[in-house]
Amino acid sequence: MPTCLSSVSHRESQTSLVTKLTKAYYQDDQQAKFMHLQAEVDSLLQQLENLKHQRLAASNQKE
Repeated sequence: MPTCLSSVSHRESQTSLVTKLTKAYYQDDQQAKFMHLQAEVDSLLQQLENLKHQRLAASNQKE
């Protein structure tokens, strides 16, 4: 589980860095679209990690 938390934390750090960098390069409307897509990617990544842990827990219960 620490791996999951550290990867999510790492992703949040990357997100913060990307946000700072994009402010300088994109107009407001483009930045809003980018931020929406980035939030969607973060949500999907979290769902994927949750599924991974659910499958791992299910396989451990079968053993």
